[in-house]
Amino acid sequence: MSKRKLPKASFNVRADLQSVIAPKALDRWRPEVRAKDDSADNIISVLDVIGRNPFTGGGITAKTIQDQLKNIGNRDVVVNINSPGGDYFEGLAIYNVLRDHSAKVTVQVLGVAASAASVVAMAGDEIRMARASFLMIHNTWVFAMGDRNALREIADWLEPFDQVSVDIYASRTGLDGKEVAKMLDRETWIGGAEAVEKGFADDFLPADAVDDKAKQSAAGAAVKAEYRIHDILARAGVPRSERRSLVAALKGGKPGAAVTDTQDAVVVREVEQLLERMKAI
Repeated sequence: MSKRKLPKASFNVRADLQSVIAPKALDRWRPEVRAKDDSADNIISVLDVIGRNPFTGGGITAKTIQDQLKNIGNRDVVVNINSPGGDYFEGLAIYNVLRDHSAKVTVQVLGVAASAASVVAMAGDEIRMARASFLMIHNTWVFAMGDRNALREIADWLEPFDQVSVDIYASRTGLDGKEVAKMLDRETWIGGAEAVEKGFADDFLPADAVDDKAKQSAAGAAVKAEYRIHDILARAGVPRSERRSLVAALKGGKPGAAVTDTQDAVVVREVEQLLERMKAI
């Protein structure tokens, strides 16, 4: 299906909201899974979370993709994806950038394309999936705080964005929009065979195209654990500067050094347990 038939995503963002990586997506993500051959100069790798992470320095942004497309020029491009998702609004921006590319875009889902990454995947003229790979689609997740009136306002504000996702998936697959909306409501994981059957993908990747035989690496596990630590602290309402200090202290082997009276002891204990798992790998 030509991406020219896909809707352009129109959206605005709110500075007081932050998108969330779904815990199940982070658990299923194996950062070490990648293409066996990614040496060509027209390949774009989306092998990290969507959106810039100010703590790890990682993440994929629309500017990242724009810069790479500028270097590639008016040529066909291959986009390799293995990502747990992340910032939904950044995902929409990346989708728009790829959708507007003047040459053919081939998307290859190597491992997981979850949440915002699944929206990015839909921008391909052709989408190919590894048989063992997954798409995950769900309604937009955000961090939000406030009283019942503020939370109602945020829920109402988010509803059109879920409809944007429905429109994109329905246009790509030909499925009825109401059916797609129900899939988003219940968080749906779609394996390679089902994705091809339902129109989320066009074909399978050759079995030898993906390097997925590597065991869970210490580096990959550490990346996932650090994202999880920041997620826990953000959910607990810990300010960004304190999150940086706490994680830095934990990495330095001094778990109590950056803990303040405002932080919940249960949260800190969970963070320390995660760090111990990182060290044990």
